[in-house]
Amino acid sequence: MVRHVHILVLSTVVVLVAAGGAKLFSQAPGARGPGGGGPGIGGGLPLRELELTEAQREQAQQLVQQHREDTRTLVERAQSARQAQRQAMDAIPFSEPAVRTAMAAMAEVEADLAVQQARLQGEIYGLLTTDQQERLQKIRADRETRMRERLARPRQRGADQARPQA
Repeated sequence: MVRHVHILVLSTVVVLVAAGGAKLFSQAPGARGPGGGGPGIGGGLPLRELELTEAQREQAQQLVQQHREDTRTLVERAQSARQAQRQAMDAIPFSEPAVRTAMAAMAEVEADLAVQQARLQGEIYGLLTTDQQERLQKIRADRETRMRERLARPRQRGADQARPQA
């Protein structure tokens, strides 16, 4: 079940990146959409925080446009693979080979989506100045630290709750 949620979240992120990427780049420097300045492309490139030049924004927008159709095709493949996976898992009688085949197909399309997202991020990264790349690395490191801290908190609370009360 958790895997289904992860797949759904990944697919949603890819669709949002493909559909909304151009809008992200069309905003003026420092402009904020509703909800403030969230993460940029795929959550990995917080472009608003990097203060792109107009030329960089235009180039990044072109890259997003170039990848849009490939991403759309991959999302459609993921939806089909997810449907086949559900059917294989719900089938009666149970067929382990069918489930394994469906899971392998799902894993393949997830990998293709990850590669597509990483390729786009890599191309956009190449547009950044050295200073922007350094700032990006610091932002990513800070996010990773915050995420680790958040993930550690529930375990601490869970451990506290599991202890018998005296």
